[in-house]
Amino acid sequence: MQTLVTLLSNKTNLKPQVISNILKLLEEGATIPFIARYRKEMTGGASDGELRDFYEAYLSSKRLLERKEEILHILLEKELLTPALRGQIEEAATLTILEDLYRPYKEKKNTRASTAVKNGLEPLANILQSAKLSRKEFEVKAGQFARGNVKNVPEAIKGAQDIIAERYADTAKERTILRDLLLKHGMLEVKTGKEFEAQGVYKNYKDHKEKVAFIPSHRYLAIKRGEKEKQLSVKLTMDTERYFDTLKRYKLKEYMDSSKTLLLEAYKDGFKRLLFPSIEREVFALLKEKSDLAAIGVFGKNLIQLFMTPPVTNKVLLGADPAYRTGCKLAVLDKNGKYLDDALIFPTPPKSDYEGSRKTVLDLVKKYNIQGIAIGNGTASKETQEFFAKINKELNGQLKYTVVSEAGASVYSASKVAAEEYPDLDVTIRGAISIAGRVRDPMAALVKIDPKSLGIGQYQHDVDQKLLERKLHEGVEDLVNRVGADVNSASASLLSFVAGVGPKLAKSIVAYREKNGPFKSKKELLKVKGLGAKAYEQLAGFIRIRDGESIFDNTGIHPESYSVAKALEKISGDIDTKALSQELNVGEETLKDIIKELAKPGFDPREELPAIPFKDDMTDISMLREGSIVSGVVRNIADFGAFVDIGLKNDGMIHISQMSDKRIAHPLEVLSVNQYLPQIEVISIDVEKGKVRLSLKSIL
Repeated sequence: MQTLVTLLSNKTNLKPQVISNILKLLEEGATIPFIARYRKEMTGGASDGELRDFYEAYLSSKRLLERKEEILHILLEKELLTPALRGQIEEAATLTILEDLYRPYKEKKNTRASTAVKNGLEPLANILQSAKLSRKEFEVKAGQFARGNVKNVPEAIKGAQDIIAERYADTAKERTILRDLLLKHGMLEVKTGKEFEAQGVYKNYKDHKEKVAFIPSHRYLAIKRGEKEKQLSVKLTMDTERYFDTLKRYKLKEYMDSSKTLLLEAYKDGFKRLLFPSIEREVFALLKEKSDLAAIGVFGKNLIQLFMTPPVTNKVLLGADPAYRTGCKLAVLDKNGKYLDDALIFPTPPKSDYEGSRKTVLDLVKKYNIQGIAIGNGTASKETQEFFAKINKELNGQLKYTVVSEAGASVYSASKVAAEEYPDLDVTIRGAISIAGRVRDPMAALVKIDPKSLGIGQYQHDVDQKLLERKLHEGVEDLVNRVGADVNSASASLLSFVAGVGPKLAKSIVAYREKNGPFKSKKELLKVKGLGAKAYEQLAGFIRIRDGESIFDNTGIHPESYSVAKALEKISGDIDTKALSQELNVGEETLKDIIKELAKPGFDPREELPAIPFKDDMTDISMLREGSIVSGVVRNIADFGAFVDIGLKNDGMIHISQMSDKRIAHPLEVLSVNQYLPQIEVISIDVEKGKVRLSLKSIL
């Protein structure tokens, strides 16, 4: 049988020795971020992403091998395992192929074929399958089986046909052929359902027909959502007449007699009643899996871009959570993101207390030297922006603002995490803190919120939720470890994503910090309850201590390499990394990483990305015209386009066809979440619906 290493060699293109190394590291409890960063010599320099793909292949290969063992054991016990079948099972490359091979030998209950077998009709089915008799001769033969539960000749013939129909539908080769046909040439046909709304969101899918091989993931998920809501009905179709013509040529031989007409009926029944519905379900499942992975991939990329937005440092910020009746909640955060104060103002209808709201804001600005405003983009955001734009003009541009997506702020404010962080504050103030925190340090603030609540991606509530949760956790984990976490300021939520930590240990680290004060060295982490040598090995390289005893503690250099780092400090001039790696007994790739870290201690990779833009004034939809040039920030990206905040109540939309003068396959090729677009052309305006269509053609 194929070994795990052999299977993984075929699936990943990695060398067997590298695969063995990675498997050994995983068995020892090493995390993907740790392996990617600190064991490059063992992995051939595989990235986090490549290692995640390897891990997926590892899990599927492991399942395949375990299932092979299980099936072989069952067949051996039943004395059904022939040398040929064993060979086919051992060589099966996928679970689908494996299950197809095993399908004829599964115990079946209460099928028409199993009933016919119980009634003793299997020998008659064998005679019919050979089709050596004429139809009349076969009917005479069938009369010999009309006994017991089989009342007459037609029942005997029908039972024999049922057995053949099931045999045919269970044949691995036939299943493979039909599966390939549907995936390559099948058509997805959509019709209206019982609850269809003629002018509803699914109006464009009425009588929709599309080739299975080409349907985009976002469209398939939309159609399946419509089916779930009973507005649409969906089925797969193919050229069955051509299929049956091929079936006749290959299944009905020239030497066969006239009973072959009964045999063909059995095959057709097996196709329509058993084979096609079974493969149709499989194809739907494959399309769903493919669409889920594509949607989760887009979601993950959006999440990465959102989390990698550079923090706004050295500014005291005011977070504003707008509302009409209940007022605008304000929260002040200092330069380090620490909560200082809060207030409530009513600058919008129904109270419209401009003067009172202005005085409150100016008092806060004076008291704390506030240098920027973060305004949530929800209800009353437009009017709140107008209010702060006026104050900014009054202060000669000294109090600029930026608009922040407030998706998930209410979820956070009512969460257990928020209650633990701010037990004495009202939930509304926690929401304003979250909005300001998204500007101060987006990653630190957003990591506390369920990613599905962040308002990014597409169809996130329609995809496999367990898979979505796992993929997003992996994505956040890779991001946090790429940036590093300041152990003396990071929340338990952020620390929980550090390699080797997790929620329980994160809380222990924070509890130790609160009791004993800031950590002075990475080694001090070993004093934390429950943090042993293995966890320390995994997390130490990703932790940062800004003002610790050693400068190395504020870098991504792993403590196991501190001796190498100390030796490097004594070397001046150009370095021959190959020769020096041999002299210091360290891998060359590891040595290069240490040199990079020493060149920029405390470096945050987000610093190299464009900063969050602050605005002086706002846009009014009534002032827009076709051809107007506006600026904005990308809030979300889907397969079909991007949604851009241009200062209106609703985000503007850039369709994928309007993103570039060149053809692009996906919006992520040219845009990213939170990207500032200084020039965007308005190509259409619907004032009544508040919708604006935008274009980047001839601009980007």
